[in-house]
Parts: sequence; C-alpha cells; structure tokens
Amino acid sequence: MIRVQVPATTANVGPGFDALGIALDLYNVFYMEEIDSGLIIEGVDEEFKNEDNLIYQSMVTTFEEIGYRPKGIRIKVESNIPVSRGLGSSATCIVGGIMGANALGGSILDKYGILKIATEIEGHPDNVAPCIFGGMVTSIYDKGEIHYSKIPVKNDYSFCPLIPNFKLSTSEARGVLPEVVDYKKAVFNVGRVALLIGSLVNGEDELLGLACDDVLHQPYRGGLIRDYDNIVNAVKEAGVKGVFLSGAGPTIMTIVRENHDYIKRMNDYLSMLEDNWIIKDLKIDNGGAFVEECR
Repeated sequence: MIRVQVPATTANVGPGFDALGIALDLYNVFYMEEIDSGLIIEGVDEEFKNEDNLIYQSMVTTFEEIGYRPKGIRIKVESNIPVSRGLGSSATCIVGGIMGANALGGSILDKYGILKIATEIEGHPDNVAPCIFGGMVTSIYDKGEIHYSKIPVKNDYSFCPLIPNFKLSTSEARGVLPEVVDYKKAVFNVGRVALLIGSLVNGEDELLGLACDDVLHQPYRGGLIRDYDNIVNAVKEAGVKGVFLSGAGPTIMTIVRENHDYIKRMNDYLSMLEDNWIIKDLKIDNGGAFVEECR
C-alpha cells in the first residue's frame, strides 16, 4: 500500500493573482493500493465513490502517461482540509492521485513530470506547485511548460486562516472578475507583488500590510463573503502583519508573528458573526507532498 501526504495551500497571496502559492502544515492523506479488480474508494461521501472522483481521474491520467495498467484500485482518504474554501483541497486530490499512481507504476516520473500533469489537470500551477515542492513558490505556465521558483521566507510566521462554514466555488469566484483590467490597476499589483516577495525574503514585517493589497480580484470576491470588510478591519486592528483572501475564498488568510493572544481575540470576535467561522494556527510546510510505502 502507498501512503501520500499532501499539504494545503494558500494561493494568490494578495496581489500574486494566479502566480504565488504557499504550502501549509495542514494535510490530506491518501492510501492507495492495487487490487484484483474494480474501484473501491473509502473516506468520502457517496457521490464521490465512483470513476469521476478527482483522485481517481488523476491516477488514470498518470497511468496512461507512464504506460501502466492496474487490475483494480483501492483508495482511502483522510481529509483534513475543508473543501471549496480556498485552501487547495482539489489540488491535494490531483497531486495525491498523480503521486500515488506514479509510485504504484514504478516511480517513473520526477517532480517536474508530476507538476506538468498536475498543471494540465488543474489548469494553472499556483496551487499544485507549492503542494509538490513545499514552501512559497511563484510559477507561470507558458507554451506548455511550467517555470517556477521557490522563494525563501525569512521569518517564522504563523499563517492563520479564518475559515467559514460556507463554500465558495471557483467558478462563482471567477465569474465576478472583470474581463478587462485597467492599466493603473495592473501597475498597482505589479508593484505590490514585487514588494511582497521582497518583504518576505528580507523579513521586513512592516511592509507586509501594504504589500498584501490587491485590486485585481479581492475587491470583487470580497463582495461574495458576508462580513468580509468587517473581518479584514478586525484582523488589522488585532495587529496582523498582512491579510489576504486565500485562493478564490472564502477563507481569509492572516499573517501573524509573535502575537500570542491573536487566536483568542479573533475567536471572540468571530463568535459574534452570523456565520460560523473557525481559525487555525498554521506554519509553512517546506517539504511538500511525499510518498511512502506502508502496511
């Protein structure tokens, strides 16, 4: 049996729309083995126990790529990452499926080969790249090739996501974005994303708040989230270093450093809101997804 552990991710990271992602120490775990025949999927809702399952579909794509034909497959899922919340749950299914299939088929693919298949399935590498490599990764997809760079983050930050009890589909979040971007807004984001990377690399905490500003997607997607502006103002008053919408939302990510009562203060605040929100205290996962054999 193969065990694959894949980290959650927070993508976009403020102004880094479709280009930046960070792996976090919250994990989905997948167990996979070849069986005599058929398909067995455990640990998921009944509607996902079929051949349309994203994990299985990613495995099938990988088996075709490496030329391996399993007799049958059993998959068991241990899910710890909330679905459709902007924390890369679907990316973990894609990466987990590819890495599991690759291991069962003889470990033919290297990490770049895994990244290529994952990007083809996902459509862009901003979530799957940090899933695979860990840490903070910037990536682009150009003419069928993925180019990426792992960015060293100097300080020991806590990444504290505020996660609501409601979902926000990627298609809905994409649907509110404008088709044409104003030139000044593009320049605004270019400057912020450069400042964001520089401040994280150099440990310049005082720049993070400004560097997380964005005008390309957050103002539009924030309107889909009840109490969004109020929550953002509350976390800023609580002394966070930076705040941004995680992926397509609705999770709101905060960057914290040496603020020991922050979690308690935000729990008290969130308990007064109409929706149910939880907050987690996470760190950067620098190792990325990994595979191991188990009994």
